[in-house]
Amino acid sequence: MMDWTDRHCRIIHRLMSRRARLYTEMVTAQAVIRGDRQRLIGFDAFEHPVALQLGGNDPVLLAEAARIGADFGYDEINLNCGCPSDRVQGGAFGACLMREPDLVGDCVAAMKAAVSIPVTVKCRIGVDDQDPEAALDALTAAVRAAGVDALTVHARKAWLQGLSPKENREVPPLDYERAYRLKDANPDLVVTINGGIRAPEEWSGHLVRLDGVMIGREAYQNPEILLQVDPLLFGEAAPVADAFAMLEALEPHIAAHLERGGRLHAFTRHLVGLFPGQRGARLFRRHLAEHCVSAEAGLADLRAAAGHVSRYEEAAVAAA
Repeated sequence: MMDWTDRHCRIIHRLMSRRARLYTEMVTAQAVIRGDRQRLIGFDAFEHPVALQLGGNDPVLLAEAARIGADFGYDEINLNCGCPSDRVQGGAFGACLMREPDLVGDCVAAMKAAVSIPVTVKCRIGVDDQDPEAALDALTAAVRAAGVDALTVHARKAWLQGLSPKENREVPPLDYERAYRLKDANPDLVVTINGGIRAPEEWSGHLVRLDGVMIGREAYQNPEILLQVDPLLFGEAAPVADAFAMLEALEPHIAAHLERGGRLHAFTRHLVGLFPGQRGARLFRRHLAEHCVSAEAGLADLRAAAGHVSRYEEAAVAAA
């Protein structure tokens, strides 16, 4: 979710679920250690519970980055062993680590020794011509021996040669049963499923067999599904009633950002998935693109964008 789940996106998502665990975009260990930490991994306390997702293959560097993340106040450190992008292939981390389970175990052990918060791993079921049974079992054995706290399985292979990162999210077939078999063989290991999960009615089916469901692109592209997380999974009311109420609750966060010299677009670029299928949604998106990207754009512009949808909502209520 690089360039997607930044701190502004996570605030939007938190406003729609108090209970969902949020994850940062993947940040390399070297960037955390040597880069602008506040810009790269800074977050608002409002985001809790939130996990820092790291990329890398050096146990020493990952341990130091994990320590920094823990000191920042993160609730979890997650090692990415699933991203297939050209960048991670060039650095021999991400999904490439599926080929090196012992190294992943060393990385997890080093991070566990460095921090007291949970250390987790997100992986694929294999890469390229690997046998998913053997590959996933080998990785699981290595990280279990290192003391991993949970494993999130993106239930499809990654093809590192011949497919783009986008195709790697869609082309290799999903194999949820492989994740189920992993959990059956490791009943005391926390196993979460990821990949191709969209409608909320799918969540409960996976939770019969597994411990959690991770939603990535669907939560970003259709964020209103997060309004169903707390009621469906935790028996609690959602923090807000609908997307309009979320936008109203978002205003203080945007106002504070603007006062610090930030731009409205930092938030509105994450809002284009609101109001799916509703009348006025296309005009809402156009207004965001045409009026909410300039340095001068402010809350009035966002309110005007939402007005393209709310006027239809008000007309429907009046007609009823």
